[in-house]
This record gives sequence, C-alpha cells and structure tokens, in this order.
Amino acid sequence: MPRQQDGRAPTLTGPVRVVLADDAPLVREGVALVLREAGIEVLEQVGDGRALLGAVARHRPDVAVIDVRMPPTGTVEGLQAAAVIQRTHPATGVLLLSNHCETQHVQELLDEAPAGVGYLLKERVVDTASFVTAVRAVAQGSCAVDPQVLDALLAHRRVRASLLALTVREQEVLAAMAVGASNYALSRRFGVSLKTVESHIASIFRKLNLTDDVDEHRRIKAVLAHLRST
Repeated sequence: MPRQQDGRAPTLTGPVRVVLADDAPLVREGVALVLREAGIEVLEQVGDGRALLGAVARHRPDVAVIDVRMPPTGTVEGLQAAAVIQRTHPATGVLLLSNHCETQHVQELLDEAPAGVGYLLKERVVDTASFVTAVRAVAQGSCAVDPQVLDALLAHRRVRASLLALTVREQEVLAAMAVGASNYALSRRFGVSLKTVESHIASIFRKLNLTDDVDEHRRIKAVLAHLRST
C-alpha cells in the first residue's frame, strides 16, 4: 500500500493486515486474539527480529506489531527490525510494544519517518479499545504514541532545550559537577575564582529553571538533567 506524498497511507478499504512479533508465545497469542476479535487479520506470528523481517517481506502487511526486546540479546532487536522495515517497506507501519518508557527509542523511530509509527507500553494492550485504535491509526499512516511516553519525550526535549542554552563553559562546569566535583575543585580545574564558579553555577540553575530549592537540591537536579541528556 503506497504512501501518499505527505507520508500517510490512503484510507484502507479492507481489514487491517498485521504481522505480530513477540518472543513470548502467550503474549503473542493474547495480542493476536485481541486483534482478531476486532476484525484485524493476523497474517503471521513470529518470535524474533529475523523472522519478523521475513514475514513482512512475504506478506507486506499494513502494520508490524513488534516487541522492542527480542532474542538473541533481549535489548533492542525489535527496534532495529522496525528501522529496517521503515527503510525497506515504507508502506508497512510499525507499532512497538515495550514494558518500559524509553524515549530514545521513540525519538529514533520518529526521526526515521514519523508517518505510520506507534509506540505503546504493554500495559496499554489491556485497554483493548485503545490498543486496537492505535493499530488502525498506524495502518492509516498516523502516529500513535502512549501518553505516558509522550509526556516523557516532551519533558526530555525541554531539558535538552534548556541545556542547549548553556554556554560552553557552563556545560563544562555541569559535566564536572556530574562526576562529583566541588566548587573548590571546579575553581582549580578551570583556573578561576570561587566567586566565578558560583556565578557559573547560579547561571546554570537559572537557565534550567531550578530556582525554588536549596542549593544542594538544585545541584542534584542539574546533574540529573545532564545525565538524562547524555
């Protein structure tokens, strides 16, 4: 099913056709049952990324529903397979399911091609109506991201935007703070006075909007923002 020029799929005239990938047989069967009861055609069920790519090549489904973590390493095989599908079968949407809220995965998928992309937490599958709606949305070329994941993604972007407002020296100071450097150690490292170090740190707090807590709490929050961004 070719995408339109704006990246969306044309309106489907028949049932949505799905390939399902999850290494847990009981989960596969449960998800397949939910989809079939909603009138969605499950073409094939597989347990790893390589089998998924073969199934997509054979069936050219409207959507591949994919567990993020699959064999052999149980880390990001599902995400990697989804990226391959986006490049080699752009008419097939990808809907990833995960036990965890991992914004980096969502960002990578959206950066590749935002049309026909979904990312849901597995707990959302229990809400069968929302899950089926997401599958149909991805089949139509829309984007379906779990609200909890979307909130985390937006928060991550706000943190990154705030960090980009820091000067080069402020970024260096924050990076040193992240490995436990005291104000005195920062003064010696950068060859500046303690007053200058305090000025840099105050500017960091202000740019990260950390103005309400005591200094020690703000220092911890600033370090956490740095760690999240990296």
